[in-house]
Amino acid sequence: MAGTGLMAGEVVVDAQLYLFFFFFGTESRYEAPGVQEAAAVLVEKETCRYQPTMNYLTPSSGQKNGITAWQECVNNSMHQAVRIKNLKLMSQHGCNAWKVYNENLVHMTEHAQKELQKLRKHIKDLKWQRKNMQLTAGSKLREMESNWISMVSKNYEIEQTIAQLENEIYQIKQQHGEANKENIRQDF
Repeated sequence: MAGTGLMAGEVVVDAQLYLFFFFFGTESRYEAPGVQEAAAVLVEKETCRYQPTMNYLTPSSGQKNGITAWQECVNNSMHQAVRIKNLKLMSQHGCNAWKVYNENLVHMTEHAQKELQKLRKHIKDLKWQRKNMQLTAGSKLREMESNWISMVSKNYEIEQTIAQLENEIYQIKQQHGEANKENIRQDF
């Protein structure tokens, strides 16, 4: 019954012909024009719904004396018996098997949820550590930047002082140079 949406073991009761006779009455109405054709169509639809019974038949009259044909029938019958046993076992234990399967799925889901929570916590901890490292590094960078700015400004002040002192030395040398020249001139 593939494609009908039925579960294994379910049987569809089709009462079309019974309803047909209920509404149309006895065979006298059945003989009305078009009714027999409609009934034949309904019967054809009904027979198409079920599997063919060729697998359950005895060998044809030409093969009744052949051992292989009878062996195939016996094998088919054994196969059908095993299928019936399997269906009975499934009807007896199928519910429990599904319950166990569902419990396993629930346990697997719970385990996966716990692992997911652990991973999320681990990721959150890593993000927090990274944020703290970056904040610490940021404060160190700001401190180093302010130190660099103060050192650059001190260097600028030192350069200005050096330039001023060099200018003063130059002026003093010029004054001393002129004074020495005068002293030398006086000595001669």
